[in-house]
Amino acid sequence: MIRSMTGFGTAQTKVGGATVSLEVRSVNNRHFKCTVRVPEGMESLEAELESRCSRRLGRGSVTISLRVTEGEAAVAARIDADRLGQYMGQLMQALPDTRARAMMDDAGARASVIASLLALPGVVVSDGGASFLHAVQPAALALLDEACDRLLAMRTTEGVALRDHVRACATTLGDRLATVRARAPKVVAAYQERLRQRINALLAEVGAAVEPSDLLREVAIFAERSDIAEEVERLAAHLAQLDALLADSNPEPVGRTLDFLAQEMLREANTIASKSADAEISRHVVEMKTAIDRIKEQAQNAE
Repeated sequence: MIRSMTGFGTAQTKVGGATVSLEVRSVNNRHFKCTVRVPEGMESLEAELESRCSRRLGRGSVTISLRVTEGEAAVAARIDADRLGQYMGQLMQALPDTRARAMMDDAGARASVIASLLALPGVVVSDGGASFLHAVQPAALALLDEACDRLLAMRTTEGVALRDHVRACATTLGDRLATVRARAPKVVAAYQERLRQRINALLAEVGAAVEPSDLLREVAIFAERSDIAEEVERLAAHLAQLDALLADSNPEPVGRTLDFLAQEMLREANTIASKSADAEISRHVVEMKTAIDRIKEQAQNAE
């Protein structure tokens, strides 16, 4: 089965009065790469979300976004006024009276002192954060599965269009390859006839004739040098493998294999082009290489 790497899925639920929503987006990437975005204080969920997602999606650049709304109070931090007062009292005792009064009268200095005090241990606390996080964790994992299901459905739908395009290119490639296969034996015969005519024209001026054995030897050398039968057969085998990859019965992701197969097909087409001295075959090879390039482009979009 061939699936696109581009997709989007979303899901949401209620947890303790809060709305928890999760989005999964994916775009093309040669490998699997995951970026997880979670609210502050929920960083411990990142590794498990990424690990679970990697088991569902084999390839692509994936972004997971977890959001919590309408229930921020459940996880919101609060200031411990008693602890802050204790720190403030100690600070005022440690400073001379004149300096303390000057500091408190200056708005900028006062704000700086308050910011420093808030960073001290025990001043900012989150009473309900741990319990809320414990409740959110299973919900977030369930939402991830639901969002991935929707993303995979989108990937599969786009994969159908991608598969049809690749098959059209493969059909063009197969048609041109069949023409090249049929043309190849005629190239040697045409070369033999052209060589005979040229040699006879040259030797006629001196009243001599070409020896059949000499002519056959030259034709044999040309035939061996321009023989493309092996490359044609390998390219035909690659096309058969491509057809098997695109079959609906194949459950595995095919993107990487398709990319490698396109490279191998291009290699064989280039060898055919370099061996053949026939203009008609060269023209068909150009069309074959164009079809292979299109297959390779689509392979970059396939999971």
